[in-house]
Amino acid sequence: MFPRLRYAIRVILLAGIATQVACAGEPPQPADLVLLGGNVVTADDAVPDGQALAARDGRIVAVGPDAEIRRYVGDGTRVVELEGRTAIPGFIEGHGHYTGVGRSTLQLDLMDVANWDEVVQMVAAAVAEAQPGELITGRGWHQEKWDRRPEPNVDGLPFHQSLSAVSPDNPVILTHASGHATYANAKAMELSRISPATQDPAGGEIVRDASGNPIGAFRETASGLLGPAQRAATPVDPRRVVLLAQEEAFSKGITSFQDAGSGFATVDLLKEMVDDGSLKIRMWVMLRVSNEELAEKMDAYRMIGYGGDRLTVRAIKRSIDGALGSHGAWLLEPYDDLPSSTGLNTTPVDEIVETARLAEEHGFQLCVHAIGDRANRETLDIFEHAFPDAASLRAARWRVEHAQHLNAADIPRFGQLGVIASMQGVHATSDGPWVEPKLGAGRAEEGAYVWQKLMTSGALIMNGTDAPVEDVDPLASWYASVSRMMSNGERFYPAQRMSRMEALRAYTTNAAYGAFEEELKGTLTPGKLADVTVLSQDIMTIPEERIPDTRVEMTIVGGEIVYEAGGN
Repeated sequence: MFPRLRYAIRVILLAGIATQVACAGEPPQPADLVLLGGNVVTADDAVPDGQALAARDGRIVAVGPDAEIRRYVGDGTRVVELEGRTAIPGFIEGHGHYTGVGRSTLQLDLMDVANWDEVVQMVAAAVAEAQPGELITGRGWHQEKWDRRPEPNVDGLPFHQSLSAVSPDNPVILTHASGHATYANAKAMELSRISPATQDPAGGEIVRDASGNPIGAFRETASGLLGPAQRAATPVDPRRVVLLAQEEAFSKGITSFQDAGSGFATVDLLKEMVDDGSLKIRMWVMLRVSNEELAEKMDAYRMIGYGGDRLTVRAIKRSIDGALGSHGAWLLEPYDDLPSSTGLNTTPVDEIVETARLAEEHGFQLCVHAIGDRANRETLDIFEHAFPDAASLRAARWRVEHAQHLNAADIPRFGQLGVIASMQGVHATSDGPWVEPKLGAGRAEEGAYVWQKLMTSGALIMNGTDAPVEDVDPLASWYASVSRMMSNGERFYPAQRMSRMEALRAYTTNAAYGAFEEELKGTLTPGKLADVTVLSQDIMTIPEERIPDTRVEMTIVGGEIVYEAGGN
């Protein structure tokens, strides 16, 4: 039976049962949790919005008016008065880097620096507190967002000398906001034995001055050359990293997190933490290991709904190119602001073809990071050739992660092939001010974050943040999706913005579908997991300019309140 038909039948049956219970003379079995006096947005056309919700044994049992749901209150029921606040399906982070979120809390946060001088000042302060030889790390710098270009520079990237002057004895490694470039000081390059004679690796570039000397910037796979310096890092308890990420996600209303690439050791740790009860967030993990490791271990690591639907491993992650901001996105034509480059193919196409073969053979989803138009075309070609027909590919629910910049000829292919576009709304507004300088107005308008064009083609779009590239906050990404409002007060091609319900479903229903979990989560439907996010105001109806003021008041996973504003 087709999944959507099976789901529709189940909804009808559940609705009938709920109606019978509500109409019966005897009160229903008491719920564990009841939310009253609010605005419950189900995101399910078959289940009307209500004022209240009841949950028992981790599942939603009823949604409706207060008078009906009060009948589920018993002696042991926890009752929460929403007082007009809005409950929506729990946010699903559709593409983020889970342990990266945790680690980002333990290093310098460079997301909001105004210029390179501020970066140097922050490193100097960190050196003053560090042990001799200790590695200084940070993340979040983005040269396109600085208020002025450093001098001297190469493509807007500074020379390392000012950074090396404040940290002569401590290696410094600073990751670009995109994660697709790295900056290092002289000590880090010395420990990594990087010199003018060091060759660029495949899919990467050491940025050099006119004399061929490394300036300290490393694009894409070249960042891997800094491995020896990274080994100077102080060890961090990986369990602490997982719990820090969980705390951050819960505070932002996230109930499920789709992790865009982890190794077997991380999966082992997550499984241990599910078993001991410390991991409460629902994880859906893409494996990011070599084809050789996949062939050896992928069947043993495939799991669906482990530990009460806390952990699923059924996907593989590959990256075919880099990021636009670091000139790493693989383009069909050169960059407007760097005519010598069409970006970088970071993983050979034939290697991803082999990954596709393994994924199809073993029943895994394949999720390929593709940002540039050339990268997206190559990825769609790989997907199409991996299956005998479009129906088989559609059933496999393979995904393009990001799908940011498309050629007009490839936009309809997403709908035709049933390829899921796993995109991040906040990237459109964060990157918007410098997309045109890099691509030109024609390419930008034709294919940059073209949500409406993709949906018109029949494609399904998911949402997320790509954290820690951006803040993991779903509300910021949801606002970007419905407004396309950039920090400069202009809208980035506003004809492509989503309606509020389209944006909500991209963050809930569609994200669940993109993980084969639409029968478990994504709507507040009786029978589904009681994963709920409570907001301070109704984002579906308030004036657009008030949306950024919305706060997460409560996060509920499986009927358990795991976060309360001001409470933990």
